Amino acid sequence: MFKKQMLALVALSVLGFLQMAQADDVVDKRWYVSPFGTFVQPGGDRQSNNGWGGGMGFGKMLDEHFNVELKGFYQNLSGGKYGGSDMTGGIAEVQYYIFRDKFSPYTVLGLGGMNTSHNFKSGAGLIGEAGAGFTYEVSDNFLVRSDVRYRYNQNFNANLQPGTNEYHDMVVNVGFVIPFGAKPKAVVAEVPPPAPTPVAAPDCSTLDDDHDGVNNCNDECPNSLPGVSVSIKGCWIVDVKFANDSAVIPSQYFANLDNTAKVIKEHPELKIEIQGHTSKTGGFKHNMLLSDRRAEAVKKYLVDGEHLPNLTTRGYGWTRPIDTNDTEEGRANNRRVQLEVNGESQQPLNPLRDPLINPQ
Repeated sequence: MFKKQMLALVALSVLGFLQMAQADDVVDKRWYVSPFGTFVQPGGDRQSNNGWGGGMGFGKMLDEHFNVELKGFYQNLSGGKYGGSDMTGGIAEVQYYIFRDKFSPYTVLGLGGMNTSHNFKSGAGLIGEAGAGFTYEVSDNFLVRSDVRYRYNQNFNANLQPGTNEYHDMVVNVGFVIPFGAKPKAVVAEVPPPAPTPVAAPDCSTLDDDHDGVNNCNDECPNSLPGVSVSIKGCWIVDVKFANDSAVIPSQYFANLDNTAKVIKEHPELKIEIQGHTSKTGGFKHNMLLSDRRAEAVKKYLVDGEHLPNLTTRGYGWTRPIDTNDTEEGRANNRRVQLEVNGESQQPLNPLRDPLINPQ
């Protein structure tokens, strides 16, 4: 009956190892010590009474399922037909944990050596153990552990007692596991926030930031003052047309320039360039100088003796036409002055307060 129980215990231990699962997640890799006490139920071949003992183990948790451990022990069997025995030995073992939790069942296989002293004789032998047990975690650094094992002992030719050198015992261990260091904690992966949904950039052809009636795609002067007259390219056009090869402002444009001067003086924070232009008639250098004189003439009229440092001039000759130079009407339109706001306003502009430069 005893041997049948031992065989069942061995089968349970081997089955546990056959169920090994591959796992990548490491739960614990700490070293530990494991003091324990032992109850020994000897097999019939020893013809000895039950005994007690104890020992100390030193081991390491390898991963989610495995521990390896070295342990030494001393055990004593009292009385019996041939008297008692003192058994001292050591064993190297592998423990397989079916799962790890507060309560963690495991199976174990071990191999080692044992010296048995009996009736003033002693003999060294081989031992193998297989069994099953559990740990119960009281805290991160203290676990209660117990297991029951079948032990095979071969004493070879020691002949410590008549009849056999091969023994089969049952061993019950109860003890503690004390790991070194802090227990690793599971790392909770941070879930990145969802990527923002890309917002399509608005089509510039649908925008008109300076509200001059020219969309942003075509607007070459994006800072026009509210209410001023602009060209098809969004630039502030002052309705001053010059005679061919002339920088003299015709008198019919004075009223228009007076309104322009009023708007400029109401916004002294703006940087404005007065740009002179010509038609493509005559030489390039001559027209560049002519466009400079036209810009200066308009500036002189607008300033009228006042200090307006943000007002500058520049001549562009025939390089920026707004109409064809193949007709007289087109050339007349190109002989013009326009104003471009280069600096953004530092104060909000009120379009209701600004008068039109070209009153109807």
